[in-house]
Amino acid sequence: MTITNKRKSNNDELSKCACLAVTGVTASGKTRLAVQLARHFNGEIISVDSRQVYKKLDLGTGKDLEEYGTGEQRVPVHLIDIVEPGEKFHLFKFLQLARQSILEVRQKGRLPILAGGSTLYLQALLDGYQMPGEGPDPELRQTWQNASLPELIEMLRQEASPELFARSDLTQPRRVIRALEIARSGENTQAYCALDNCLILAPRYPREVCHQRIEIRLDQRLQQGMIEEVRKLQQDGMSWQDLHWLGLEYRCIAEYLQGISSLEEMRLKLLAQIRQFCKRQDTWFRKMQKEGKTIHWLDEANPEMAIKLTSE
Repeated sequence: MTITNKRKSNNDELSKCACLAVTGVTASGKTRLAVQLARHFNGEIISVDSRQVYKKLDLGTGKDLEEYGTGEQRVPVHLIDIVEPGEKFHLFKFLQLARQSILEVRQKGRLPILAGGSTLYLQALLDGYQMPGEGPDPELRQTWQNASLPELIEMLRQEASPELFARSDLTQPRRVIRALEIARSGENTQAYCALDNCLILAPRYPREVCHQRIEIRLDQRLQQGMIEEVRKLQQDGMSWQDLHWLGLEYRCIAEYLQGISSLEEMRLKLLAQIRQFCKRQDTWFRKMQKEGKTIHWLDEANPEMAIKLTSE
């Protein structure tokens, strides 16, 4: 597809952009498959990950930077390492930057490849909706920081409209807190076009294999220095509270570094919670299918099938 010189709105251009999405549960090989497809189809990758936007959060977020290659062989990637760890990044900002990146890649005559497993970010981009509300509220976030996930979900159920509750990501406390902020700000939204010409591919493995891959990957990241990564962030000025906000790996390792848990307790807790997160991701993808999205599941991340589907 080529972009003509005729003036169009960004919405018109985006709605017709041919693009590819490579998504799926954690540790399923999304990045590797996306890179293979980018090399084959002259593509550039646009990360759909709510934490890989942060600099210095490498092992804990599973950036797998080596997968992209180096030098002239490196596959271009967008929306990784674009904000400092202390900055706030949310769905509104992601949608702005992702839409801009898609247009820039298409204007170069290349294929935009959305890659990542942040389910809410992906669905918001595909469906074309935004949930900006007002900006993040530090005081409210301080109030809610010690609430459990079930408590936050119940508060959201009571305060949000059925529509907002239905489209909210309930898998992580910070996502539920953001939805609460939106509910309290009046749920002001601005609609954008959906990506109508996007093929969705998702690697998958049997559950027991997926659990094994999660464990192997976790141990590799621990051996590669994930604990030191968290320790360095704290030494550089991030508070324990800020580390807690960054998600599973940073929260569990921060507890270990504070002496709240032993090394083995931390590992086992983290392993269990990543597997639970994997299950919640899978549930979200099934929900997307029920709502009409076509997801092409690729057994064991089969690259030949992915190339065939993309070509067709």
